[in-house]
Amino acid sequence: MVVLLAVSSVCALSLGTPTSPAPAGRRVLEGDTTLAGIVVSELRLPRLLLALVAGACLGAAGLVLQEALRNPLAVPEMLGVSSGAALGVAAPLVLAFSLPAAVQPLPAIGGAALGGGLTLLVAGIGRSPSAVLLTGAAVAAALQAALLVLMVMADQLDLQLIYRYLLGSLSARTWDDVTGLWPWLLVAVPALVLCAPVLSVLRLGDEDAEALGVRAQRARLAALAIAVVLIAPVTAVCGPVAWVGFLAPHLSRWFAPAAGAVRWLPWSAAWGAVVVAVADVPARLALAPVETPAGAWTALLGVPAGVALMRSGGRRRTARHGQAASVGAREQLSELRKTAAGVADEVAPAAASHHAHPGEPGPGGPTSPALGTIGTEDPR
Repeated sequence: MVVLLAVSSVCALSLGTPTSPAPAGRRVLEGDTTLAGIVVSELRLPRLLLALVAGACLGAAGLVLQEALRNPLAVPEMLGVSSGAALGVAAPLVLAFSLPAAVQPLPAIGGAALGGGLTLLVAGIGRSPSAVLLTGAAVAAALQAALLVLMVMADQLDLQLIYRYLLGSLSARTWDDVTGLWPWLLVAVPALVLCAPVLSVLRLGDEDAEALGVRAQRARLAALAIAVVLIAPVTAVCGPVAWVGFLAPHLSRWFAPAAGAVRWLPWSAAWGAVVVAVADVPARLALAPVETPAGAWTALLGVPAGVALMRSGGRRRTARHGQAASVGAREQLSELRKTAAGVADEVAPAAASHHAHPGEPGPGGPTSPALGTIGTEDPR
């Protein structure tokens, strides 16, 4: 992970026109005012930081949703959260509502809360994880249909902006976009730290969680609220970067399968940051001078990799369960052998004593001496 992060950071700052790999770091540190220095410090560096922050938020939100709903497929794209946030951003743009920069994430937060809350409301908070997931897919489809209606109403310029936004793009992002995320992170990160131990309890099931003093329904709603605060500001700035919340949690579980939610959470955030930073490099350079959306690359690479990690993790869990069952069977067989050996040791001396003294009572009950002469006495 550290190697990928270092390589992607160097490539993000150094590759491309009008700078070269060698002086990119020096341009940032020395405050170079030439064209190359301005490109590195004012465009590429905030873009890299935004990729890291956005990936970390999406990775942590994906783990929160998967653990709260006990479903490895519970991702923002399948629960109406990302679609709702995109709808909240596109509606003011199409309807020509002018919003200050400080409150631009608010429509995204409202849309994400609408999508996630509608999913839990329709599916029922206490239903099975599969029911919540299927209902979330239906809600996401409905929100995407509403978004298509807005795209039909938009003019050509707004349509191009919405189209690029919906694919998740980090193009032309500046320091203002990065600094606009910090107030929301100051709210979400402490809540995330407090939520992590509760996620470990929710994995046990609602009944066990209630027995341990955790109100499962309220805890699940709180987890959804934290995921919304993590996802919506990122979606407002760079659009729905797809499937990062699916891949990052599976990477953290694959590298630490025996850990719990408390340990998986920081690793999931770190892997999310790495995934977005790595995906943004080919998004900027693969078809240069034309830039492709980073969300297209995360979806293209993230879904197959996530499925492969799920299958690999399932095989590893099956192997561990089979090994544990084999060990248990061997222990039971060993106990049975010890028990049989103990019974044999108790029976052998008694049998030997019976053969040595046939007239004495044996283990089957008292024996009369007269029984040996029955049928041989003189009838007279």
